[in-house]
Amino acid sequence: MVEMLARVFKLRENNTNIQTEMIAGVTTFMTMAYIIIVNPAILSVPRPHGAGMDFNSVMVATCIASAFATFFMGLYANYPFALAPGMGMNALFSFGICGTMGVPWEVALGIVFLSGLFFVLLTFLRIREMVVDAIPECIKYGTAAGIGVFIAFIGLKDAGIVVSHPTTFVTLGNLSSPPTLLALGGLLVTAVLIARRVRGAIFWGLLITGSTGIPLKIVEFTGVFSPIPSIASTFARIDILAALKIAYLPSVFIFLFFIMFDTIGTLIGVGEQAGFMVEGKLPRVNRALLSDATGAVVSSVFGTSPVTCYIESAAGVAEGGRTGLANMVTGTLFIIALFFSPITRMFGAGWHIPGTESSYLYPVTAPALIIVGSLMAQNIVKIKWQDFSEALPAFLTIIMMPLSFSISDGLAMGFISYPMIKLLGGRGREVHWLVYCLAVLFIGRYVFLQ
Repeated sequence: MVEMLARVFKLRENNTNIQTEMIAGVTTFMTMAYIIIVNPAILSVPRPHGAGMDFNSVMVATCIASAFATFFMGLYANYPFALAPGMGMNALFSFGICGTMGVPWEVALGIVFLSGLFFVLLTFLRIREMVVDAIPECIKYGTAAGIGVFIAFIGLKDAGIVVSHPTTFVTLGNLSSPPTLLALGGLLVTAVLIARRVRGAIFWGLLITGSTGIPLKIVEFTGVFSPIPSIASTFARIDILAALKIAYLPSVFIFLFFIMFDTIGTLIGVGEQAGFMVEGKLPRVNRALLSDATGAVVSSVFGTSPVTCYIESAAGVAEGGRTGLANMVTGTLFIIALFFSPITRMFGAGWHIPGTESSYLYPVTAPALIIVGSLMAQNIVKIKWQDFSEALPAFLTIIMMPLSFSISDGLAMGFISYPMIKLLGGRGREVHWLVYCLAVLFIGRYVFLQ
């Protein structure tokens, strides 16, 4: 069995082993398990403000679609990139398409299905692979560093270390708050474990933080086992024919745009962090992209917003995950979570902030995100800062990801500024023709689809 796994996932060629991949897979799952609760919470917001879907059914669809896409990525592309319904895209689905536009959620699932088919077509035509290969190195390094800053910012926010402020936009939170103190303690413990080179430091940090939160009544123990809810109310309820109306075509392309560039950004960022990039290119990128595209199609059938590659995969990569075996562990845990949802809720659910309606802190997973962000930020040293035509696009890519709270918007700033500076600076021939095309598309997006 051990030899078969080593051969199938090429463990020796990737300088890893089964134990490392298992720890990496568990760590990735722990950092993204929140989506099991958050995604159905967003899609179940009642109409007319949200999609009004059944919470329990969407939770099951989230687990199954995430597991399928994660397995597919691991087996077909042999990468430790886990997938799940994308944050932001689930909000677009529920609040934008269903809420603001008034589209029934069954039709919205049809829109997701069509966008997924477009993904598959673009992947088979190798257009998406061409896009990845054409991205300048400064944007690739900027993307990796930007995602790191983005992840760290999310972690600081989830810990309550950074909070919103009406005048200064952000400010220091209440560091004496119990969940924030728990997150700070978890951050210190995890950092010390990493400094001491303890294998599985981030994973053990998560377990220690979560276990400590139980007696402090910050983490609520609600049991171990629960029956699997029915998926009947969302499974195969997709309305593709209605989604074919011309009026919904812009929505199809909006989903296409968001998923495409969120995925590309994540693949490049996490791939750079893992050392997968070879001469600026990601090997087997077409397989990774096809896995993502297929996942988007399948998610619509099960009854959830589109899945996409998760930046939290960087947590597993930081633990040494280098192959699809880590994905097999992560995907399996998504299935197991259906039987042991109370445990998933215990570590992934938020701590409700008193005096607010729907504001939560996530003190257990926040330290892992901050640590991973700091590890990814080291890519910033690879940028040619002495060349301003390379430095500014990279800087805009980095800074705009956390400030706009969007990977695709950060990429957009880099793609728009890079060819413009090169061209007006008399160095336009250094830019790949596809980058010029992408710059025009990004500009068109903000002009017509904002």
